[in-house]
Amino acid sequence: MDDLYRDYILEHYRRPHNFGVIEDADASYEGANPLCGDRITMMLGVKDGVVDRVAFTGRGCAISQASASLLTDEIKGKTVDEVAAIRADDLLDLLGIDISPARLKCAMLSHDSLQHLLGDLGVAVGPDRTPAEAGA
Repeated sequence: MDDLYRDYILEHYRRPHNFGVIEDADASYEGANPLCGDRITMMLGVKDGVVDRVAFTGRGCAISQASASLLTDEIKGKTVDEVAAIRADDLLDLLGIDISPARLKCAMLSHDSLQHLLGDLGVAVGPDRTPAEAGA
């Protein structure tokens, strides 16, 4: 089963979904992990409170890039409130593999970037938190 998950991660790394640029994005955020050099720029287009466009660019390890690919698939078509409810554990579930403590920042880079994007859009992130309280 671990080999299947590894193949799944590698497939998202080699052929990431939603990779590209949204020229007229409503919000854009570049996140980085200075410990390993991973970088992700995530962009959102929101229409009537729904994420109708999402894209990312970046470079880094297979975990960080696959995480961004999976997360962008997950949020497309959801309301910003539904997107704000996505927790870090939900992203780990999407990855479907055990992530070592050393690789956790790689896996969470896309989630952290998404939290900043939502904050920039004025969406409260996390349970009962305002964007300012969430560190946006």
